Amino acid sequence: MINWKLISKVMGLLLFIEAGLMLLCLLVGCLYGESPATFAFPILIAAVTGTIGVFCGRNAQKTMGRRDGYIVVSMVWLLFSFIGMLPFLFCHCVPDMASAFFETMSGFTSTGATIIDNLSSMPRGILFWRSVIQWIGGIGIVFFTIAILPAFGVGEVRLFAAEATGPLHNKVHPRISVAAKWIGGIYVALTILCALSLRVCGMTTFDSINYALCTTATGGYGTHSELLSDYFHSPAIEYVLIFFMFASGVNYTLIYYTILKGKMKKFFADMELRAYMLIAFVAAAVCATTLFLNGDGHPIEYCIRHSLFTVISLQTTTGLATVDYTLWPVQLMPVLLFVMFAGASSGSTSGGLKCIRLVIMWKVLRNEFTRVLHPRAVIPVRIGDNIIPTSILPTLLGFAALFVGALFTGAFILALSGVDPNDVHPDFDYYEAFGLAMASISNVGPGMGYYGPAHSWAILSPLAKYVCSFLMLIGRLEIFPIVLLFTRSFWRKK
Repeated sequence: MINWKLISKVMGLLLFIEAGLMLLCLLVGCLYGESPATFAFPILIAAVTGTIGVFCGRNAQKTMGRRDGYIVVSMVWLLFSFIGMLPFLFCHCVPDMASAFFETMSGFTSTGATIIDNLSSMPRGILFWRSVIQWIGGIGIVFFTIAILPAFGVGEVRLFAAEATGPLHNKVHPRISVAAKWIGGIYVALTILCALSLRVCGMTTFDSINYALCTTATGGYGTHSELLSDYFHSPAIEYVLIFFMFASGVNYTLIYYTILKGKMKKFFADMELRAYMLIAFVAAAVCATTLFLNGDGHPIEYCIRHSLFTVISLQTTTGLATVDYTLWPVQLMPVLLFVMFAGASSGSTSGGLKCIRLVIMWKVLRNEFTRVLHPRAVIPVRIGDNIIPTSILPTLLGFAALFVGALFTGAFILALSGVDPNDVHPDFDYYEAFGLAMASISNVGPGMGYYGPAHSWAILSPLAKYVCSFLMLIGRLEIFPIVLLFTRSFWRKK
């Protein structure tokens, strides 16, 4: 049986957290002399809805089943997005509900795609709200709240299993709530260090805080519509962002075990980290070499810096940009699409397929070639010193099939949906539709062609915005929690 009372209580408690986050943004807006009405009514709605949820869930049993966990995880992203879009509507920053929902879902899923053309004209409270929602969404709304809401009892394990990213979940501590606090502490520490570094490099306090929030969340919402190199003109800022984007793409459990526990030798021995670094630096080297040999007259340092920034930004699915990479030589586009598809490490804030899945699939493929020559051989799949259980392999292949299937289906629907009803960009083609779908399901942000880093996604039709929002959601939750809700067996009593 589904424990609806406990689900209602948990949802209510989470809404109080969202109300608290909006209150923080209200205070930031008041600090800059802005009207409190933008956040006052959404705070009231969130608080009242949360109170109703907690009241309906009174005397609920604390035992949460796996189905309950999947329902909570799926519902909280939708509910947070529906209430989180209210500040955009109250301040009239967006033209319609589809745009407001898109902007909020893009934030909570740490995608970073925006429909706002001129960010400099936005109220500071709204800009800070965009940064906050992607920061809380980056670490995972549910996973973050496990650290501060230990009242879930046994249910905390179910929530972790439903929300954690990647095929392998390594525990930092036997109790998930303690593990969440350690990982949350690393997340906060990276954010603070990033903000301080950006401030030292010349950013204003407001900009440094916002860009630190979006960088560690690998979200990509900035406070300015211009490209970073055009607005800040600071290579130092770009190198700082490169470092923290890369660090945010590393498995947080690995950071805890190797750095905080002093086991540095195991850090670079981690197979997923090595795959992550190999993909990033090989792709950056290919881009830098191609740009340097292309004959545009740019110095080698310029080519290396912008190639590193672009590749790491896309692979960690941050989506920040120093240049419009869609203007690069066409032979580099498959390289950039691949890093968007691959993603960074599991257990990080990034999206995409995740490097650990690519490593496992490569090992499975290699073992199959060996079995062709040695049919009776028993060859386990090893990751470091660990043998991957055979039960994980069908799930992994199923996820990869669903990921690719959702990607192509989304691109097909976008190509048929009349993406640009006003013909602002009449030359839309399947390549750009594929880029939109890839950027959405991998939670990258900028896509390909017109929908790259130089333009917002404001010209998308309402249907296209909802399609992209759905792709963002299933990409952030790694498909299975959403797909399960549409199966008959999930809703059976036994």
